[in-house]
Amino acid sequence: MKHHKVRTYKSAEHLACADQLAWKIASVASDPVRIEDPVIDMIGNRIIDNAAVAAASIARHPVVSARAQAEAHPRQPGATIFGLPSSQKYSPEWAAWANGVAVRELDFHDTFLAADYSHPGDNIPPVLAVGQHCGASGENLLRGLAAAYEIQVDLVKGICLHEHKIDHIAHLGPSAAAGIGALLGLSTETIYQAVQQALHVTTTTRQSRKGEISSWKAFAPAFAGKMAIEAVDRVMRGEGAPSPAWEGEDGFIAWLLSGPSASYTVPLPQKGELKRAILDTYTKEHSAEYQSQALIDLARRMGPKIGNLAAIESIVIHTSHHTHYVIGTGANDPQKMDPKASRETLDHSIMYIFAVALEDGCWHHEKSYAPERAARPSTVELWHKISTVEDPEWTRRYHSHDPKEKAFGGRVVVRLKGGSTVSDELAVADAHPLGARPFKRPDYIRKFRTLAEGVIATAEQDRFLAAVERLPSLRAGELSELTFTVDASKLGTPASHGIFDWKPDTQTAARRAAGS
Repeated sequence: MKHHKVRTYKSAEHLACADQLAWKIASVASDPVRIEDPVIDMIGNRIIDNAAVAAASIARHPVVSARAQAEAHPRQPGATIFGLPSSQKYSPEWAAWANGVAVRELDFHDTFLAADYSHPGDNIPPVLAVGQHCGASGENLLRGLAAAYEIQVDLVKGICLHEHKIDHIAHLGPSAAAGIGALLGLSTETIYQAVQQALHVTTTTRQSRKGEISSWKAFAPAFAGKMAIEAVDRVMRGEGAPSPAWEGEDGFIAWLLSGPSASYTVPLPQKGELKRAILDTYTKEHSAEYQSQALIDLARRMGPKIGNLAAIESIVIHTSHHTHYVIGTGANDPQKMDPKASRETLDHSIMYIFAVALEDGCWHHEKSYAPERAARPSTVELWHKISTVEDPEWTRRYHSHDPKEKAFGGRVVVRLKGGSTVSDELAVADAHPLGARPFKRPDYIRKFRTLAEGVIATAEQDRFLAAVERLPSLRAGELSELTFTVDASKLGTPASHGIFDWKPDTQTAARRAAGS
């Protein structure tokens, strides 16, 4: 890897294209290196993982809404949408939108945490949709996704967004654009412009993940993927982008990050170096914020040691800066302690998550968030006994570059009535590559089967998994097999209509007639 220093340049200073971060990213994306077998296997795992969580969310309101929007944009050759027959094709940016929301809705797919955090699997819907529409092969898709994961992970390693309250999709737009460029075999110049355009239009604030968190948390990554597709299309037509996007005097670093005097260091593969970043990422066994994964496992382990939960006086979770300030009491969000909070908010409350995991000894993507579950008196009482504190050692380990030292968990101290304590700690989740039960292909398949049960017919599950097994050999036009169809009764019904499917109803027509 080569480490690139990135800083702001005044307009009077000349910064050659080849010295700009966007060009360096584009150079990595356009470098046609081979894709090694472990990377091929992991890409297949993540395609399975995405489909699993999309199946579980297929009838949830945001997913139904996004799919309804996309269905208003049929297109040939087009791309597929999860749940719908593969013969029905839609404009690729809208298919990516619908599938991106389905993948992101439950916060249950892969993750990578470093200087910032991300869900690299959010790259799959836009890259796959373009591949389907453009008749790409499995080999093309592997090249595109390996590049997208590489750029996503490297940006997350080098540039912290959340300290400036910028949402992490600002790294996703550029990585998806780079992945699409690699998929299509576009020139470095074209990818360079598309990466800059994608950054420019996908930079938003972190308010989408704070306070009363709304369904936009699921839509935001899908929006970045949709914008990336449009950016690549625009540049392929000969249009340019704001440049230099990161280093400009009025650009990303100068005004949205640490300011004109700041510099960042972004690692990127050198020419000819393999793209292996996907192997640094990890998925979730539990449907919750990644920083809660190890703590859910720890709660399950500590429950039997504690015994009578009614005897608990207080619980303090000693953890990293990120966990304390984003999903802990350091966020100072009263909503994180509110039994009436939204699912998205509860997903970002380690106090709630630890209480439920401690009581139930397990975690479920639906039952653990049910309103009646959140309102259970014993849960509310326990929940409000839990607090977090930042521990410098856990913060240091969270930011460590040594994978054997890097940690996302914490140490939990339970004080019982009478003064005795029970304590334990866990650095990484059981499913983490260095955890007690690292996820492998059978685990991804088990997760898919579990979440698809009652949603996707068994024969259709088998067909989809067989297509993933053939991923490297899928021919041009066969990427449409990397989806699943469900019975229409499983898809849910849109609660209302919008602009794209506007049809004046009888009452509206009557009101118009009365007013004319």
